[in-house]
Amino acid sequence: MEKLWEITLGDLLDYQAERHPDQDCVIYNDRPFRTTYREFRDKVNLVAKGFLKLGVKKGDHISMWGTNVPEWQLALWAASKIGAVLVTVNTAYKIFEAEYLLRQSDTHTLVMTEGFKDSDYVAIMQELVPELEGASPGEWESDVLPCLKNILLCGGKELSGMRNWESLYELGKEISDETLAEAQKACHFHDVVNMQYTSGTTGFPKGVMLTHLNILNNGLSIGDCMKFSTADRLCLTVPLFHCFGLVLATMAAVTHASTMCIVEAFSPAAVLKTIHEEKCTAFHGVPTMFIAMMDHPDFARTDFSQMRTGIMAGSPCPVKVMRQVVDQMNMSEITIVYGLTESSPGCTQTTTEDSLELRVSTVGRSLPFVETKVVDPDTGEECIPGVPGEFMARGYNIMKGYYKMPEATAAAITEDGWLHSGDLATVDENGYYKITGRIKDMIIRGGENIYPKEIEECYYTHPDIQDVQVIGIPSEAYGEEVMAYVILKPGISMTEDEAREFVRTRIARHKVPKYVAFIDEFPMTASGKIQKYKLRDMAVDMLKLHDAASIETA
Repeated sequence: MEKLWEITLGDLLDYQAERHPDQDCVIYNDRPFRTTYREFRDKVNLVAKGFLKLGVKKGDHISMWGTNVPEWQLALWAASKIGAVLVTVNTAYKIFEAEYLLRQSDTHTLVMTEGFKDSDYVAIMQELVPELEGASPGEWESDVLPCLKNILLCGGKELSGMRNWESLYELGKEISDETLAEAQKACHFHDVVNMQYTSGTTGFPKGVMLTHLNILNNGLSIGDCMKFSTADRLCLTVPLFHCFGLVLATMAAVTHASTMCIVEAFSPAAVLKTIHEEKCTAFHGVPTMFIAMMDHPDFARTDFSQMRTGIMAGSPCPVKVMRQVVDQMNMSEITIVYGLTESSPGCTQTTTEDSLELRVSTVGRSLPFVETKVVDPDTGEECIPGVPGEFMARGYNIMKGYYKMPEATAAAITEDGWLHSGDLATVDENGYYKITGRIKDMIIRGGENIYPKEIEECYYTHPDIQDVQVIGIPSEAYGEEVMAYVILKPGISMTEDEAREFVRTRIARHKVPKYVAFIDEFPMTASGKIQKYKLRDMAVDMLKLHDAASIETA
């Protein structure tokens, strides 16, 4: 990567469609959706014109709520063509989280599937927008979500007040190619193109504003580290609503005109089938995905002869698993990426040329055009090699800011452009980083970032709960699990199951505490600050998690 690409996503797709028109672009092994770069670009253009017909303008927000369905990729690239911002919605969200995100993001148009697992998106939206009942599409106004004007439903159903996704294609035919070209020409690579919500240690989730320049170039450099080319076929099953799926996978592939073989939602059988039948050369996943695949009966029958590279990220990568993946899945050039949503996301990465030892023990060196350092959290002074401190980054990849949250943005990014990661790290004399812990109050469970404050806020709405503290405790399977310490109001009794059930109906499944303990008071400092590390130690002793606690986490 000799220089940054100063183009928009729409221009990138056009470039690859002209340069590699017959190269496979997006394909699904389980349904009749197989497109070349030219075919995919043409579909994207039609969807983009459909959005224009619906009244979507430059700067409007299109939220995408669904698994990795074909409409996801089409919506992303179509939004980029007309200057709209694609807002990603976690597939596990329920009404508590969905209402906040759609309102705070000023969502204009919502594209969604019918639901996923125990989240019924249709029922949620019908409850949030009762005005849909009996109304024609676009002919209603929501009291709860005043900015919302359109809901597009993927999957073929026709429901009151909502448009079917397929209708976009007909609507798009009513807009000229010249109108689309004008909209695309008005886009700039410094414009925000994607917004992803990440929770904070205080308050509710924040919308991270990422530009064309941010995510396109981050994907380019990540793909370079894996030596991606038109010969590569990436099995993509990590969620597109994460930077893992959207940048480390999608942008890395498209910047190199590689093929994306997409699996809608992770299942070991479906992934193994896709790798086998599509002759995939790369796979991205969190450690638990790799473990599930290697434990599956179909693993022994899967042809990994074409496999070469990919990324293991999202949670601590056990050395044993990494070595098994290299040996048993033929992924001799697998890499590790470290970053965070606010840095779109990659800051450091190992490369295919790094030794296996470096690839299992570090998160690599700084990506091109990204400055990184380790500083003393108290003094701000840069640490010498081997001394732990806070990891910080500066460069083209740093977010534009948090949507409508200037104070939070100022707290995250220094005046001279350095992003606080909240992670503790060390760096060696050769510039290789290791992540050793966290400053910020965050839990990472199987690749999902979970912020205790959000769960605590949900618990605070329970009339019988006086106080609550949520922490992460060690887990060999997921890196960390969620635990809640609850103080009940006087005279009240409650079971662990009741405490779990209360939040289970209100927030995403992966945030529901696996463990609940009732306590009379929290350990505190002399100044009255709750000592969460002592709660963690208590849990390790109580649940006998000493073996899991000895595993290094990051």
